[in-house]
Amino acid sequence: MKRILRQIAILMCMSTFPFSASLSATEYEEIEWTALMPASDLAALLDPPDYLSNVKDGSQQDSVKAFTQNSFEDEKVERFKQALSSVQVIPEFDGRSIKIPGYVVPLQQNEEKLVTEFFIVPYFGACLHMPPPPPNQIIYVSYEQGLALEDLQQPFWFEGEVDIQTRQHELGTAAYTLNVDRYELFE
Repeated sequence: MKRILRQIAILMCMSTFPFSASLSATEYEEIEWTALMPASDLAALLDPPDYLSNVKDGSQQDSVKAFTQNSFEDEKVERFKQALSSVQVIPEFDGRSIKIPGYVVPLQQNEEKLVTEFFIVPYFGACLHMPPPPPNQIIYVSYEQGLALEDLQQPFWFEGEVDIQTRQHELGTAAYTLNVDRYELFE
């Protein structure tokens, strides 16, 4: 009898835990962030222009904004600039169920201080403490149930269905939207 009561208690607790809120047979494909970026954008970002190595740390030119406002005749520099703000997506991800790790950038919270709207980004500090990643490396989420966020440095696993839809916010632009089914701490 105690064993059955313990199992019922565990099931009741699981039904209120966000990760278990959606019990479905959906298979989620675990992906890496670079899978969301076209190969041409990735190649451009992995091969930064020589110009950048000549920019002095802390100078007026040492910002993405200054860099993107400058006009360059060098094709490599222009391609790098384009990749920094690319909204090009991988169309095959539309409607796909994925699992991806990431950090939360809160955009809105409810009265209970749960985060109901946020970006998922590939590294800590993106959008808040440093320039945002390219839009095709930012995922927008609207999550009515709310996510309890105790530490911005804590990564999560997110599972859900991708919707290719660009969302803009003062903190950045997301080229993807994720309809979150489940989440859990990344450990």
